[in-house]
Amino acid sequence: MTLMTNSAPLPETHPRIVASDGVGVEEACARLAAGELVGLPTETVYGLAADANNRSALEKIFAAKGRPADHPLIVHLASATAARAWASQWPESAEKLARAFWPGPMTLIVKRAAHVLDAVTGGQDTVGLRVPSHPTALALLKSFAQHRANANAGIAAPSANQFGHVSPTTAQHVCEEFPGIALLVLDGGACEVGIESTIVDVSGETVRVLRPGRVRVSDIERVLGVALPTDAPDSTDVPRVSGALASHYAPRTSTQMIDERRLRMQLRAFRAAHDRGPTRCIITHSFDVETTERLHAVRLAADAQTWEFELYALLRKLDSQRYGELIIEAPPQGPEWDAVNDRVRRATASSER
Repeated sequence: MTLMTNSAPLPETHPRIVASDGVGVEEACARLAAGELVGLPTETVYGLAADANNRSALEKIFAAKGRPADHPLIVHLASATAARAWASQWPESAEKLARAFWPGPMTLIVKRAAHVLDAVTGGQDTVGLRVPSHPTALALLKSFAQHRANANAGIAAPSANQFGHVSPTTAQHVCEEFPGIALLVLDGGACEVGIESTIVDVSGETVRVLRPGRVRVSDIERVLGVALPTDAPDSTDVPRVSGALASHYAPRTSTQMIDERRLRMQLRAFRAAHDRGPTRCIITHSFDVETTERLHAVRLAADAQTWEFELYALLRKLDSQRYGELIIEAPPQGPEWDAVNDRVRRATASSER
């Protein structure tokens, strides 16, 4: 008797990294068109991408990330022309900033067009739009627009991590976040910037930066020719945006931020305790730490862009090494450091004592 075998391939159950060449981009495009998710490299961080006009695909993002349904998504587009189709109003400030910083690490908050789904906006009357500069992201956006026969087709892509966790900056990071999902991940290398985009609200009378990033406030002021407000707005006066929760971008390991003076005092106390207690790792920028069996250290250069590029990858690495505690020396102050301070403050918020 001849035994019959089923030669059909088994369904994928784990993430798969593919090269970001033409073949990989076309496979990713086909998956997006079929309502599936894709791991997408951008210059900021890797995104978990879905067709921004497909409600069921967007629901997969929220389910995979454990993301609250009222937390808005950012729509990525191939050009500023495509972005305008997602807005009901396109003020002069939006045009100036788009010309100056797109493609690039800036998201503009504008009044939404009628066709934009509530799943994208979190039910708000605004939408976040961005044209990324990463060549793989742009290639996929252009390919997807051609596949849809719609030059304005968009891809929603929040950071490709579990909600509230440290954002991924490599394809492997994405796989580690979603080990049980059949997710195609385009390998675009390590992200050039390393932190999320600057978010600028141009939907109202006053232009405001709602999330600092690589594009600095001074850069925006220079383009617009006006000084931006420095006071904290009433929370009811500004749109909800990604990454605005008090605790976000956080390692699973208990993590503190301590200024240099207090950190030096802590280190003396640790040594006086003769290495008792949990194994700790200290991240500094202003001094070297004398390490012991239970006290490890990493010193980063006192340069804001270095911290932006290295912070998330370092936190993820240290998180995987199962330290009892991570301690970050408070970064320097000043406009260049606004984005780093924002991310470190949110990453350590849940561990504050």
